[in-house]
Amino acid sequence: MSKPTLITSTTSPAGAPKVGIVSLGCPKALVDSERILTKLRSEGYEVSPSYDDADVVLVNTCGFLDSAKQESLDAIGEAMRENGRVIVTGCMGVEEGRIREMYPNVLAVTGPHQYEQVVSAVHDHLPPVHNPYTDLVPPEGLRLTPRHYAYLKISEGCNHRCSFCIIPSLRGDLASRPAGNVLREAERLVNAGVRELMVISQDTSAYGLDLRHAESEFRGRKVRAHMTDLARELGGLGAWVRLHYVYPYPHVDEVIPLMAEGLVLPYLDIPFQHASPSVLKAMKRPANQEKVLDRIRGWRDVCPDLTIRSTFIVGFPGETEQDFQFLLDWLSEAKIDRLGCFKYEAVEGAPANAIEGAVPEEVKEERWNRLMAHQQAISEERMQAKVGRTIDVIIDVIIDEVDEEGAIGRSAADAPEIDGSVFLNGDTSVAVGDIVQVTVEHAEEYDLWGTRVDA
Repeated sequence: MSKPTLITSTTSPAGAPKVGIVSLGCPKALVDSERILTKLRSEGYEVSPSYDDADVVLVNTCGFLDSAKQESLDAIGEAMRENGRVIVTGCMGVEEGRIREMYPNVLAVTGPHQYEQVVSAVHDHLPPVHNPYTDLVPPEGLRLTPRHYAYLKISEGCNHRCSFCIIPSLRGDLASRPAGNVLREAERLVNAGVRELMVISQDTSAYGLDLRHAESEFRGRKVRAHMTDLARELGGLGAWVRLHYVYPYPHVDEVIPLMAEGLVLPYLDIPFQHASPSVLKAMKRPANQEKVLDRIRGWRDVCPDLTIRSTFIVGFPGETEQDFQFLLDWLSEAKIDRLGCFKYEAVEGAPANAIEGAVPEEVKEERWNRLMAHQQAISEERMQAKVGRTIDVIIDVIIDEVDEEGAIGRSAADAPEIDGSVFLNGDTSVAVGDIVQVTVEHAEEYDLWGTRVDA
């Protein structure tokens, strides 16, 4: 295709999309080109040896010297003249402004080592063609969850430095995926039959901060790497969207109307961890819990069906009986719907290990039992309020046995494996993954029983 480095064609099935590539610069850049091509070939793309046969052309640039930059610009210009559908990557990609000033119609520009972004750009402008007879992996990838729901990871790492946590030392700082990549993965999952997408990360509210909320393409338009924008786009794919690990940043307020509109499930998983200001300060967590109570009330005004799940830690070093009672009183005000509680355990390498005032194990156990009993009463009250209502339920399991039969599902208020269930006793005429309407007839602390409306 070009004098600098000619990468020849490979054999692919007829009708496979064709990618041409010009690789400039050092051997390291050549290895980068090989990695990109390896990924594309694994997805069924053919490598074209000429501009004429290529559906899109990649130009892997060099930006070390001025002469190398000029060679890269010339190579981009040649590819634009000969083909016109060009994606630029490599070292000179950091000078996107200069490239677009000369060639405003290039399809995309990415920097060095950005393999995922390059492949994503190819997907945007030349989608892969899945061949069910030859491809070893389905387009949605291999999953360990049931077919009807899936976890969607939007970022890695965390910028917080909570004193009890070592996640940043294990996984590093926040590293968000471009919105286009996330949305394409979600689209593939939905197309494969997934009915519920569970958005996960270490800090979902911080999504895109490290990218400065940069835009990327999805379905021919630009989408910001921002929690609100991502939630809105995911809500348009036709599946339930459930948000996990959300910190109560101010912009969470913008997501609540999406829940009221039905685009996103009215469910927030917020790891509050505690309520006492002194404990939160020792944890290095946000400590203005009175303001949080006001915001929770505001959220429920906008979206009355909102379910809030949270996790808490009892027995943190220095936690007094007064601190613990403050937490119980706060829970009575907040009326958290779903709650998980952990007894504090020292984690090797965590700064909290150096905090004085270790709480005895028997006190941790006693506080854990008191908190769970306290929450049980709150949960029962919240659940009883649902009796007589008609709710949507996604079916997880069908039991068809002589001594026990019926369907088991979950409402919008229930994430799989960690929350409650909805039991449809005697109803086996539904299928796993169906979303049906159920009238609630009975409630206990965590679970509901009901009858399908059209049964």
